[in-house]
Amino acid sequence: MQETTLSGYVRTLYGVEDDVLQAMRADAEEQGLPAIQVPFELGRLLQVLVMQSRARRILEIGTLFGYSTVLLARALQPGGRITTLEVTPKHADLAGANFQRAGVDDRVEVVVGPAVDSLRRLEGHEFDFVFIDADKASYPVYLEHALRLTRAGATIVADNIWRDGGVLSPAVGNADNEGLAQFNRTVASHSRLLTAVIPTRDGRDGTSVSVVLP
Repeated sequence: MQETTLSGYVRTLYGVEDDVLQAMRADAEEQGLPAIQVPFELGRLLQVLVMQSRARRILEIGTLFGYSTVLLARALQPGGRITTLEVTPKHADLAGANFQRAGVDDRVEVVVGPAVDSLRRLEGHEFDFVFIDADKASYPVYLEHALRLTRAGATIVADNIWRDGGVLSPAVGNADNEGLAQFNRTVASHSRLLTAVIPTRDGRDGTSVSVVLP
């Protein structure tokens, strides 16, 4: 059957995930984890951005079972390291096993606990690349920390910033969409950021890509 979506078309051009990634997804599903890992096209975009920026220190906020972490780790410069933050110990344990299975455990550190607390403890660290993909209500706070932990030329990527238009007029009490709407306004107007938005999931969602300015 001919593909009728952009994401499907991209998969026909560039192939599908390898056996390791497929096994990671299957194990996560069997253990009841939500299937909210990055889609194929966003995973490829993350790798392109990491390679293009020659990032050596990556901060990931939101590990889940480590799917995007593995993709990021594969694109790292030699000697590079990823610090990934995960609030749920069960998810962190599964991610750790996946890093060993994928052969990237030597370049990944998993920090377990609430991300805001972990970010505070990272005071004094500096990262070349930040990927935000955790609880949406906290995106504005995560952005503040990301700016504190990066320098000019660094890249900050955030997933799920459109949510099928849910950020346009967030319902009262919808903390996730309210947080994302605030995040979007901030990255669009911040004097230290140059930002573009990339549609994902065939336009149902989007990802922001920001470069930190001097």
